[in-house]
Amino acid sequence: MIKSKAKIAILATGGTIAGVAGSQISSVGYTAGVVGVKELIEAVPEIENLAQIQTKQVANIDSSNMNDEIWLKLIQEINSCFKQGIDGVVITHGTDTMEETAYFLNLTLKHHKPVVLVGAMRPSSARSADGPKNLYNAISLATDKNAQGKGVMVVMNDKILSARAIVKTHTLNVDAFSSLNFGDLGYIVDGKCFFYNEILKLHTKQTPFDGEKIKTLPKVDILYTYSNDGSGIAAKALFDNGAQGLVIAGSGAGNIHENQKKVLKELLKQGLKIVLSTRVAQGQVMLSEEDIKLGFISALDLNPQKARILLILALTQTKDIHTIREFFQKY
Repeated sequence: MIKSKAKIAILATGGTIAGVAGSQISSVGYTAGVVGVKELIEAVPEIENLAQIQTKQVANIDSSNMNDEIWLKLIQEINSCFKQGIDGVVITHGTDTMEETAYFLNLTLKHHKPVVLVGAMRPSSARSADGPKNLYNAISLATDKNAQGKGVMVVMNDKILSARAIVKTHTLNVDAFSSLNFGDLGYIVDGKCFFYNEILKLHTKQTPFDGEKIKTLPKVDILYTYSNDGSGIAAKALFDNGAQGLVIAGSGAGNIHENQKKVLKELLKQGLKIVLSTRVAQGQVMLSEEDIKLGFISALDLNPQKARILLILALTQTKDIHTIREFFQKY
């Protein structure tokens, strides 16, 4: 009996993988989100040996312009794919905000089937473009039975990375992504997937955030702290402009300059939810007893951009600070 091929849907959103430069030797100065999904597939004919493919162009943007509308649309499209019997979904995405989209989907999708994000560090027009091999690997992962139940994953440079751990750590290199604090889930060799790690944080069906039911997302912003910090003014302006939450990229283990902290203490009293993360690449934010009593929330090991996503989703469920702290412990 001939085994039928898996059915894989590719949802395209643009990015460098769909980018074009003026020269084949150029890997910078390109325009992202130019090439359509059908052209991406045509560049990798070997994909036909892996799966039955269907495609949809959800967006075609530079991922630095990713927004809530596209996030919510992706959830709808992914859910629709699985209702139609699709075995796995691959999302082509720009690398600038790929870790954010992956983590958002990791917390809001309710499926055990594989959802894999993939991108490229060099445009499709480059002589050394990494997109075609990355795409081949992503489809290989989406067809792998062992990929089920692992939450949303990212494939870049032969690595299998979890949405929870992935961080972009280089602006230009092909090997631009790492799994800080946890390690990679595995790697891919010529289409064969090998897993050697697991992320114990809860995801997908284990979270209370059902993306299908979310229509709008609360406004949450990020502020840096630094020497002679003057961003307390910005914090107040953001709150006055409707921000329900702030994430502070603190120094060290989540410290904030006294100039900004003085303003934040007053905003806490007015109901603003404030999560302390860190601008340091690795490690956890540990709050003092005083900061806990004041109402600050620790992001633990989440970087500012991912802490923002979790705070956004937490605020769709509750404004209770103790419950929000539990969310950061679990997810």
